[in-house]
Amino acid sequence: RLVESGGGVVQAGGSLRLSCVASGPVFRLNNVGWYHQAPGKQREYIASNSPTGRAYYVESVQNRITISRDNARDTVYLQMNSLKPQNTDVYYCKYYGTELTPETWGQGTLVTVSS
Repeated sequence: RLVESGGGVVQAGGSLRLSCVASGPVFRLNNVGWYHQAPGKQREYIASNSPTGRAYYVESVQNRITISRDNARDTVYLQMNSLKPQNTDVYYCKYYGTELTPETWGQGTLVTVSS
């Protein structure tokens, strides 16, 4: 089970740090990613990182977003800076799973950016 937190209302230009916590020590086994989804649209990939911390980003967000992790705390973070109203979405984390641990999505956390 994954639990996201850190969403909320922020003014344009502001920052938020989202957290994704796993209920067990699985993040050290495989990659974890962050996605966003607007109402009526498909969930879209933002970033992911490996158990060793190697990060991957969608090119369009690379300068504003940082993904990081703390394996000891089974937590992955998404730092978002210079937020814009169009970044208003529900943000989800995803554990990619292994042969022995299932792929898992969190329940999502809502980010609202006001103009």
